[in-house]
Amino acid sequence: MKSARAKTPRKPTVKKGSQTNLKDPVGVYCRVRPLGFPDQECCIEVINNTTVQLHTPEGYRLNRNGDYKETQYSFKQVFGTHTTQKELFDVVANPLVNDLIHGKNGLLFTYGVTGSGKTHTMTGSPGEGGLLPRCLDMIFNSIGSFQAKRYVFKSNDRNSMDIQCEVDALLERQKREAMPNPKTSSSKRQVDPEFADMITVQEFCKAEEVDEDSVYGVFVSYIEIYNNYIYDLLEEVPFDPIKPKPPQSKLLREDKNHNMYVAGCTEVEVKSTEEAFEVFWRGQKKRRIANTHLNRESSRSHSVFNIKLVQAPLDADGDNVLQEKEQITISQLSLVDLAGSERTNRTRAEGNRLREAGNINQSLMTLRTCMDVLRENQMYGTNKMVPYRDSKLTHLFKNYFDGEGKVRMIVCVNPKAEDYEENLQVMRFAEVTQEVEVARPVDKAICGLTPGRRYRNQPRGPVGNEPLVTDVVLQSFPPLPSCEILDINDEQTLPRLIEALEKRHNLRQMMIDEFNKQSNAFKALLQEFDNAVLSKENHMQGKLNEKEKMISGQKLEIERLEKKNKTLEYKIEILEKTTTIYEEDKRNLQQELETQNQKLQRQFSDKRRLEARLQGMVTETTMKWEKECGDIYKTRGGGQSVQFTDIETLKQESPNGSRKRRSSTVAPAQPDGAESEWTDVETRCSVAVEMRAGSQLGPGYQHHAQPKRKKP
Repeated sequence: MKSARAKTPRKPTVKKGSQTNLKDPVGVYCRVRPLGFPDQECCIEVINNTTVQLHTPEGYRLNRNGDYKETQYSFKQVFGTHTTQKELFDVVANPLVNDLIHGKNGLLFTYGVTGSGKTHTMTGSPGEGGLLPRCLDMIFNSIGSFQAKRYVFKSNDRNSMDIQCEVDALLERQKREAMPNPKTSSSKRQVDPEFADMITVQEFCKAEEVDEDSVYGVFVSYIEIYNNYIYDLLEEVPFDPIKPKPPQSKLLREDKNHNMYVAGCTEVEVKSTEEAFEVFWRGQKKRRIANTHLNRESSRSHSVFNIKLVQAPLDADGDNVLQEKEQITISQLSLVDLAGSERTNRTRAEGNRLREAGNINQSLMTLRTCMDVLRENQMYGTNKMVPYRDSKLTHLFKNYFDGEGKVRMIVCVNPKAEDYEENLQVMRFAEVTQEVEVARPVDKAICGLTPGRRYRNQPRGPVGNEPLVTDVVLQSFPPLPSCEILDINDEQTLPRLIEALEKRHNLRQMMIDEFNKQSNAFKALLQEFDNAVLSKENHMQGKLNEKEKMISGQKLEIERLEKKNKTLEYKIEILEKTTTIYEEDKRNLQQELETQNQKLQRQFSDKRRLEARLQGMVTETTMKWEKECGDIYKTRGGGQSVQFTDIETLKQESPNGSRKRRSSTVAPAQPDGAESEWTDVETRCSVAVEMRAGSQLGPGYQHHAQPKRKKP
């Protein structure tokens, strides 16, 4: 799809040796649903049958104060609000069904926001059947008279089909009918009035050039992808009121042709549109829906309804199916109803609904990523790996994008202004998807038998003016003469009539004798044939008993292997869950380890900064003290002085000669006569200088001691 925004497109680089003429782009169509109310603001306008234009709502402009331009998007075809289901089917789905009948695969999915009309487009509503019932109706209209007997084709768990003769199929039908509570045949089943109006299609539609020398069988299956797990909606689980058993998820596997399929998925053989849609409706009731703010019955899962058409040629006589498994052709049409893409803040989802919305958006994001990588690889010649395995949805359909069939997408949009942002994302995804090219599938090989063999050996009745057998017998008798008597004396007419009647009587008697003779011979042949048939029946019954014993043994072995397989699958699932838990613990521990390492790095950095700071302080303090200690005070006599931080004086009193310490700062006043009592200590301390710690005063400043006085 191409946008009308003015930008120069990058010129793609084509790979060497690529066959561009054998590829087709993904067909992307757009359907616009009507507004819920006539006065609602509209954000989408249909310009023509291939273009739509998005208008920015007024409230959106005011809230973001932006000048937004109108953007146009182109599609393969646009269907407006007045488009009927029949018109949509004829353009989109009819070619896919026609390819299905001619042995080619197809994928059709609806994409859009919740409430945009995806389920209505795919399933329909009463009186307006959607694409699914119309596809079924076209299939059975095309192959109705060429269908094989039930159980001629049998599905297996290897994504292929087995074939058996009509006698074995008849025995299996009788065996199933003898089972308790057999299902009612489709010819006797009444249509459920709940969906009767949805499958009543007024227009007759049939495929062109159906191979009349083949027989066909139709098998359907129905799955859903919920929270990235696959569940079989047709699986019959016995009900246990005491301990209900939850549905088991299915696994994806790859067959011998490298095609992905759901292992153990139920495939039901159907013979009419009513029977097929009843199977679909039975599975539809099991699908997970929930009430959200955007839609009362919002689909919480992606649903996939598969229609598998099996085709096998008739033998050279045109009477029976050719018993060669290699000649079976299997084609499949997948109808996908994607869950709505939505923003959780709009749906107001909580709990399980919030987790469901996250998984839905994650799977749709994976689909978008795959489209982006495919587009980039094709346009620019890169070889990036497409992340199909990131989601069950993309992993299941990877074969279609690798060239196993046509891909069609219907983008459903709701034009109301509230869905503007979601519609914008949908348009951008559709723009990328339409640029992806899918390889055209290869035509199937023809078996090589003579055409027209179905009707060649069939007995034909009288056509036109061909005479009947009774007319031929009557013409063999001799003709009767005229019986008219004109004269009473006529003696010739009656004798001629009597002679003719006698000849006829004799001829009749001869024919009766010959008939009895041939009848007796035919009875003898019939008796001989009956004896031969009885002998063969006894022989076949003996072989059938042996086969039944062998089948019983094989069934027991199959049941044992299935139980073992289920046990292993359960163990694998437990191991996967355990691995997931361990990986989560590992990630948490790694995150914690990284956090601790970062914390240790920060502490180490702080320690180094602190050590550097302390080292600087020590160096500064050392230099300071070295500088202070280097200052030397000189005395008057040229010597060095002693620096004190405090001074104490000693006083000696007579007559007992005891010494008493007194502080010069607290000594009381003494009389003049007491000065003679001071000793030489005062004289020796007279040169002391009072200094405080850290003082810059040198020697010779502030002598607190009094000079020594001489005694009179």
